[in-house]
Amino acid sequence: MDIMEIVDMMEETINKASSVPLTGKIMMDKEELLDYIQEIRLVYPEALKEAKWVKTERQRILDEAEERADSVRKSAEEMQEKLVDEHEITRQAYEKAEQIRDMSERDSREIKMDTDRYVDEILADVEHRLDLLLRKVREDREEHANN
Repeated sequence: MDIMEIVDMMEETINKASSVPLTGKIMMDKEELLDYIQEIRLVYPEALKEAKWVKTERQRILDEAEERADSVRKSAEEMQEKLVDEHEITRQAYEKAEQIRDMSERDSREIKMDTDRYVDEILADVEHRLDLLLRKVREDREEHANN
């Protein structure tokens, strides 16, 4: 069960709760609400683990992209060294190596931007869910304190 499911269950319980006439307040089973809060506490570390995994995965992808770019760059340099026989071939080799280097750097930047965007989306979603949950818990605590 994830945090949003627990929040949905809490919301359903609140919506079904008996209202106190003329007060705008409701009556809820304290133990049921505390059970939901305990469930959130149990699930919350999973959300953090997911965010850490996303961060680790992002770093792995960036490292992989960097290794790939280094490999392509090294390949280009090796190719460049082998093609020194004739002036025209050497000139063409320099051009090709430069193209490969530019392409690998461009690919690396694109992979990094895509990864950053993906990680940002995941973290934004986790942040949004946690904000909703925190807001709901604060409201429930405030409402509970007012009772």
